[in-house]
Amino acid sequence: MATFLYKLGRLAFRRRRYVALIWVALLALAGFGAASASTATSSSFSIPGTEAQKAFDLLEQRFPDSSADGATARVVFKAPDGQKMTDPANKAEVNKIAGELKSGSDQIASVTDPYTAGAVSKNGSTAYVSVSYKVNSMELTDATRDALKDAGHTAQKSGMTVEIGGDALQVMPETGITEVIGVAIAAVVLVITFGSLIAAGLPLLTALIGVGIGVSTITALANVLDLGSTTSTLAMMIGLAVGIDYALFIVSRYRAELAEGREREEAAGRAVGTAGSAVVFAGLTVVIALVGLAVVNIPMLSKMGFAAAGTVVIAVLIALTLVPAMLGFAGKRVMGRKARKAAEAGNRPEAKPNMGTRWARFVLRKPVWVLLVGVIGLGAIAVPAASLEMGLPDDGSQPTSTTQRRAYDLLSDGFGPGFNGPLMVVVDTAKSSDGKTAAKQVSDEISGIPGVVAVTPAQFNKAGDTAMITVVPKDRPSSTETENVVHAIRDSGKDIKSDTGAEVLVTGSTAMNIDFSQKMNDALLPYLALVVGLAFLLLMLVFRSVLVPLKAALGFLLSVVAALGAVVAVFQWGWLGSLFGVEQTGPIMSMMPIFMVGVVFGLAMDYEVFLVTRMREAYAHGEKPGQAIVTGFRHGARVVTAAAVIMMAVFAGFIGSSEQMVKMIGFSLAIAVFFDAFVVRMAIVPAVLALLGKRAWWLPRWLDRLLPNVDVEGEGLRKELGGVPSDGEGRGDAQGERELARV
Repeated sequence: MATFLYKLGRLAFRRRRYVALIWVALLALAGFGAASASTATSSSFSIPGTEAQKAFDLLEQRFPDSSADGATARVVFKAPDGQKMTDPANKAEVNKIAGELKSGSDQIASVTDPYTAGAVSKNGSTAYVSVSYKVNSMELTDATRDALKDAGHTAQKSGMTVEIGGDALQVMPETGITEVIGVAIAAVVLVITFGSLIAAGLPLLTALIGVGIGVSTITALANVLDLGSTTSTLAMMIGLAVGIDYALFIVSRYRAELAEGREREEAAGRAVGTAGSAVVFAGLTVVIALVGLAVVNIPMLSKMGFAAAGTVVIAVLIALTLVPAMLGFAGKRVMGRKARKAAEAGNRPEAKPNMGTRWARFVLRKPVWVLLVGVIGLGAIAVPAASLEMGLPDDGSQPTSTTQRRAYDLLSDGFGPGFNGPLMVVVDTAKSSDGKTAAKQVSDEISGIPGVVAVTPAQFNKAGDTAMITVVPKDRPSSTETENVVHAIRDSGKDIKSDTGAEVLVTGSTAMNIDFSQKMNDALLPYLALVVGLAFLLLMLVFRSVLVPLKAALGFLLSVVAALGAVVAVFQWGWLGSLFGVEQTGPIMSMMPIFMVGVVFGLAMDYEVFLVTRMREAYAHGEKPGQAIVTGFRHGARVVTAAAVIMMAVFAGFIGSSEQMVKMIGFSLAIAVFFDAFVVRMAIVPAVLALLGKRAWWLPRWLDRLLPNVDVEGEGLRKELGGVPSDGEGRGDAQGERELARV
């Protein structure tokens, strides 16, 4: 592996013009494809194998005109103080607005009359108009949305309060500003790390090229492969973070090789041969984690994982080819001014202990204390994770400044919280001898279930073989009580099927969310086993050890559980909520645990691979276990710290989003990277390695013979290059040996 990558790095350096031209051509081709492709809409959301999805499919089949997957909106009216919505003037205004909505867009499927549909509250203070659309929310035109927003303006002039809820106003949150902030912070960190604008700009440039190719390709194929707009957001987030990190690793090693007096082409080859090996295996762990999302069997999530994994593969290829090519263009300006002057004068700077060296020596002196503080600290932060409640956020979790949240609150006050998430019960009477009797029995059974406040009469389709019943629960959509109502209806449906032959299915957005949460919960352990198991085998191959991969996996689990604890404390309990802009606490997004496992595991292994391969390299070249830890930190701590800060900056930028889901994802990934990089990899890992000593690198002989030698530490490369370079000859001291170990 190291020898092949060494040759690839030298080739890319020599043929830099051709390499750069190929990547620029790929970027132009992907950009052209994205520009000429039709606008992406949204990926069709389906949850195969769930009751809610089965009912949804049945509705589309038996009620073809109902636009089951179409967007919906509720225009909520509240009468001025002292008036009622049933007053003639207010009634006339509402009917006028309903008429304007019907004629306002050809995308509208239906608009209800609140006075005939029973959509006026008992005290008469509140009413709502339900609007259904033929297409989903992402396919609505701007003109249709504008017509909806303008619907209540005239009513507001007359003194009524008008707010609009539903998913019709849902748009993808704008994240451009946050990405710019993340890149800006990354640039500052890179300048501080390298002390050279050229060296700092190079990882940014190559990462942006990689993300540009990846995201443009996703955009170009979005309609063909039914990729949603969230797919490109995830790919951009992950691609930007790993793209900068991988280039950072290569550039850092290249500068170290130059500092030892090697020629530029040779330095590029050695940088790609050694740090490039770490990049390849770090990238593989990220790809495994993202592709493994297919285990959940939710098409949208699988496609997101595959697309993001593709962007990571591009980032790895760019790090191995375009980065050494760009280093060829940069010349020795990739070094800081002081280092260049010292090199020109033939002076090699004295190796002073840096912060990484001092920290590693401290950990070697106090390994037990460092281990205890790290484990107990993360364990304490992880405690809230035991109270984790999962669900999907609804309009009730939106900021109070949004019309969706205000409409949610008006409906809750006027009709009760359950009106914000009615359940749709579908009764399939095709195999029943008396469909109408069966449907009535279903309605009667549901009416007697605790937590149900309203049940509408059954509505049959034209064929008379399917009925729809709307059920309004007492509590808000994301509450545990509403979930209990869904399970109670499903339990009663089993008895009805055995009595009448009619099948009872529950769907609607609330039931979909419940089933989605359950599916994610069921998939978590198999996914964790798959990802951690495959990565364990991969790391065993890299490190030629059993205990090092085991320690890596256990440390990752600790950091993820601690991050989940922090998420629960902030978003579910409300601790420090105002600091992060959390206006409404509630259940944690159901995909968060599995999403965190996938993304954070891949990223965490970056630090593990880069830091520990340097230790493994030093140990393989003859250093004692303790000295190998110090060597790994001397060369890797500064780079890993910079990489972690960059990733945190990219993810933390999303905390500023107005969308609760995006805010939660940004916070969870940023805090997880912080815990994993600075507590687990920089403290717990060296402490455990110090306590294990030589046993850390133990591998049974039979297993050693079975595992192929991928030569990540460059032993084969060292032999092929003939051992000591000319500038290191004649050095018999320990420093000379350590320089030899860095070949």
